[in-house]
Amino acid sequence: MEKADLLLKVDEKYYPPQEIVEQAWIKDYESLYKQSIEDREGFYSKIAEELEWFQKWDKVLEWNYPYAKWFINGKTNITYNCIDRHVKNGKRNKVAFISIDEEGNEKKVTYGELLDLVSRLANGLKSLGIKKGDRVSIYMPNTVEAAIAMLACARIGAIHSVVFAGFSEGALKIRIDDAKAKAVITATYTKRRGKKIPLFPTVKEAIKDLDFVEKVILWDRDNELSEEYEEHNVVDFYKLIKNSSKDCPPEIQDAEDPLFILYTSGTTGKPKGVLHTTGGYMVNTYMTSKYVFDLKENDIYWCTADVGWITGHSYIVYGPLANGVTSIMMEGVPVYPHPGIWWEYVEKYGVNVFYTAPTAIRMLMRFGDEIPAKYDLSSLKVLGSVGEPINPEAWLWYYKNIGRGKAVIVDTWWQTETGAHMITTVPSYPAKPGKAGKPMFGIEVAVVDKQGNPMPPNQVGHLVIKNPWPSMLRTCWGEPERYEKYWNEIPGYYSAGDLAAIDEEGYIMVVGRADDVLSVAGHRIGTAEVESAIVENHAVTEAAVIGKPNEIKGESIKAFVILKEGYQPSEELKERIKDTVREVLGPIAVPDEIEFVDKLPKTRSGKIMRRLLKARELGLEIGDTSTLEE
Repeated sequence: MEKADLLLKVDEKYYPPQEIVEQAWIKDYESLYKQSIEDREGFYSKIAEELEWFQKWDKVLEWNYPYAKWFINGKTNITYNCIDRHVKNGKRNKVAFISIDEEGNEKKVTYGELLDLVSRLANGLKSLGIKKGDRVSIYMPNTVEAAIAMLACARIGAIHSVVFAGFSEGALKIRIDDAKAKAVITATYTKRRGKKIPLFPTVKEAIKDLDFVEKVILWDRDNELSEEYEEHNVVDFYKLIKNSSKDCPPEIQDAEDPLFILYTSGTTGKPKGVLHTTGGYMVNTYMTSKYVFDLKENDIYWCTADVGWITGHSYIVYGPLANGVTSIMMEGVPVYPHPGIWWEYVEKYGVNVFYTAPTAIRMLMRFGDEIPAKYDLSSLKVLGSVGEPINPEAWLWYYKNIGRGKAVIVDTWWQTETGAHMITTVPSYPAKPGKAGKPMFGIEVAVVDKQGNPMPPNQVGHLVIKNPWPSMLRTCWGEPERYEKYWNEIPGYYSAGDLAAIDEEGYIMVVGRADDVLSVAGHRIGTAEVESAIVENHAVTEAAVIGKPNEIKGESIKAFVILKEGYQPSEELKERIKDTVREVLGPIAVPDEIEFVDKLPKTRSGKIMRRLLKARELGLEIGDTSTLEE
């Protein structure tokens, strides 16, 4: 890889308010980090002891490169730590979930009720012949029923595979088929922008030729389908719960027993089934939720992700429940029924910790500062960002308009494969807009060239992780060679496939995917940097850039730009946007072409699919689009 300097300079630091520092779990990041690296096993062991185990582990880590086992011979059950433990400790009547639909109807479920519902559904699954090790696909709306389904599987040691409920029948079929799921749990529909989007018909279509699927468990939201049941081996979700006993002792799971498979889009070929196991995943999601969001006993926590993604698994279901907090789950989109709906709920429920994606922040920025200004957001103390690098402009908007300068922003970098946060700022530590921060405890990262040599400060290279960590993927379901590739791309390291730069103080800026790099006249430029510069123009709300083959420069830059409400596309505006990029990054990064668009192709988790823009632009094959939102 040629030498590449980081063009986007971010040096301003934002210090946390004193009261946040005083109350934080982590007051001295540096010394705890040092300790966690010097005695990694001792550090994780101490965290694991905060949870309950039926049998303690003999050894913390067994590392046979590139395969790791954590908490060897430790026995536990993640649902015991997420639910029973709290009920036993006097939190039976504490609310675990507030589930809200698009009409604002809310359903509150306490830890006691959650234990009852999960145990009954778990017994219901057993009555259908589902046992430890069997796979169950879950294709559900973003509601508490989805969390109950996941937890019921984990209760009995069945491996859940959640498929985002926006996926089409083809994408759903690939995932059910690959996991060889014995049952599918679904609902009649999900709600989106005031419409009912049918789910059950999609499932029926997807499983038509899959004879290993024995049952469909259906949450019949309007009680309207009774006649259709028998023919498809369909079982009613709530009837199954009602007719089952609430006494279901948790299956004793080995720390390395599989917990779930989650499919992530590969850049080529079919999606990869990332496999996570029980013990290490439980310990790391518990710890990162506690430390990164600084979760306290009475916090109201809201992660706006969908349970269909890793963020939903780790930071709606397992991490927050292991910490015993109250979480909000919302079905629908951030701008329906109106663009202030999120802030209305933050005010109504007194949300303390709010975790969302930069793409959602930029969408809400389009509607102006006056919308959040109408609401009392003073309960917020921690704001989180997830899913892609957040550009400094969106960071500052979030900080000023949502946090009002009194809340801290934690910008978390991690992946489906890592299971939990890898790089972030903890709340008591100063943040730099647009930089994710520093490594999480126990995690050693580096920025290296293709051969694994470290890059000097502020130069872009490949982001790698040096050591195993508890919540790492253990394999790719049925394809170990795809797993090994993560560790063989740059020998000796886990290669994340992302590009980053580390500054003199150790802050890490992730600049985009390694396949999203522009090579202009011998310079390597990260797409995220150019996009960030374009968005600095006050007329722009979002941008995506791609490289096009160019005889002279190697690649020329083309930008696809979405304008804010009230701005009209014009040649003059294109020139003004180019001037902005010239000022922020310099002439080398100025786009040769700008096209104004209404929307950009994105994955469901909000990542812009630049390869689709590129394929369309160059008239190439598009490949797997199953993870697309638009």
